[in-house]
Formats: sequence, C-alpha cells, structure tokens
Amino acid sequence: MAPPILLLKTKSSPNDGYEDYFSTDNYTPVFVPVLEHRFHTSNLDEVRELFASGAFSDETSSAKDTRENAHARKRYGGMVFTSQRAVEAFTNMIEEKGLPYTPSMPLYTVGPATARTLSSLRDRYLPTSTIHGEETGTGEKLAHMMLDHYNGIQKEKDNDSLLQTVELKPGLLFLVGEQRRDIIPKTLMDPNLPDDRRINIDEMVVYETGEMESFEREFAANVAAYSGDGMWVVVFSPSGCEAMLRVLKLGPFAEGSGSAEETKKKVYIATIGPTTRDHLRNKFGFEPDVCAEKPSPEGVGESIKRFMME
Repeated sequence: MAPPILLLKTKSSPNDGYEDYFSTDNYTPVFVPVLEHRFHTSNLDEVRELFASGAFSDETSSAKDTRENAHARKRYGGMVFTSQRAVEAFTNMIEEKGLPYTPSMPLYTVGPATARTLSSLRDRYLPTSTIHGEETGTGEKLAHMMLDHYNGIQKEKDNDSLLQTVELKPGLLFLVGEQRRDIIPKTLMDPNLPDDRRINIDEMVVYETGEMESFEREFAANVAAYSGDGMWVVVFSPSGCEAMLRVLKLGPFAEGSGSAEETKKKVYIATIGPTTRDHLRNKFGFEPDVCAEKPSPEGVGESIKRFMME
C-alpha cells in the first residue's frame, strides 16, 4: 500500500489538484481539514443582486454620457479572487440560487491552485470570461499586473481619455475572507497613481475562517492508522501547526530525543511555502523537512522527491 500523505487542508471542490497529483505519484492523499469555512450568505446574496441589477452589464459608457450618469450606473468590469474559499463561496451561491446575468469579463486570481478552482467555475457559469494572474504568485504582483492589464482593456473598450478617469472607469469586485491583507486595494487605489491608472476595487467578505475543534483528534487518528515509515504531512498555513506538533511530539512537545527520533522515522513534514515554514521556526523552533519552492502540487511533490533522493 502506498504511504499516506496527509494534506492539512479542506479538499477543494469540484476537484483538488493535490489529490490528482499525489494519487498518481505513489502516495495515498488524505485530507485533514484544519480550518472551518463559513459562508456569509447575506453578502453572497448581495453579490447576486449586483448581477441581477446590471452592475456587471457589458454596456460601456460612451462619450455622450455625463459624468453624473456614468457614476450613477455604478458597475464592475471584472472580479478578483485570491483564495479557493472565495471561489467556492461564489460557486455555492450560483449553484443554490443561479446567476441572473453572465457577463464576459476578466477574472483575476493568484497562484495555480486558486486558478484551477476558478477555471472550473468559469467553464460552467461564465464561459466567455477570461482568467488572468495565475503566474503572479503574490497579491502585490497581481495588483501591479492588473494595473497594466485591466487599464489596457478599458482603453481598448472606451478609446476616450475622459472615460479613463477613476470616477467613470468600471471598478473591480474583490471577494475575500474575513482575514486578508490589504495590499491589492492599497496598490490599485494608491492616491499617488495618475488618475487614469487608479482602479476602484470593492471588497466583499463572503466567508470567515476558524480552526476546527475536531482537527487535532482527526489528525491523531490518521497518524495512528498508519504503522509504516515514510508518511508525509503537508502544512498549508500556520493554523493547526501547534496541534500537529503536539500530536507528533515534535518541537517543544518532544518527550525526549528518543521520542523525536522515532517520530521522524515515521513522519516527514513539508510546508506549502516560507510563511508557514518561518512560523514553525520562529514560534516552535521546529525545522520542517521540506519547504515547497512553488505553492502547488507540483512544487510540493518535486521538493519531496528531491528530499527523498538525498
């Protein structure tokens, strides 16, 4: 039997790239959710109402529009997603209540995992929309890419310098979680930017996150169920790190060098990136075996392969 690889995350819907990758790479992927995600139904209803009211209408302002009329027709020319949970919340709303209008617009995202989830949504519900930003990797890089890409799109549509002012240019809707960084709004709406470069972006909180009470118990059960060596644990965020180390008796929870060495023969730890690695280092004095160079199934898998060949 292939050794398990415990993925400390909620399995993405409708498909998960980590399951696809590791199930064909001599591992048995097992998802152990760390975080509980609760959708904000009232805010998602508001998002749906934006579609119903024409806020995403493909109609563009013309030179005949007055500034007042254009501003009154507040609408968006695209959407931004930087987490899979935001995509899933939006998808859930569509599946439950439908989408009253299907515009053709740019969808901006960051990182391959969120891009894959967004692609599934796009293919089913927004087939004429386009996805951009997968290669950026960070919110800051995505924001700078949007300043060039989105402004370029608007100039092609309007071909009128007057309509490039921030008051008339369609903004972007950013679906976010309760906890998020503000680098994207700050970059797009930087008052130091020229007026024709600045982009209005509205954030809508569509989900909140908290650590699951059952995580430590479920993680311990999965660890105990495997008696062989070579099991991997992939950590996707600082949440759950303390419970993971406590179950494995590693870091500050080691019960002596013998216990730690025995655990290390059985379990290896990989992090999705430097933020989680540094959290383990700085808060618990624990060094994971692997830190993925890229936050993707391939990035994690290749890092594990290099480690095992050393």
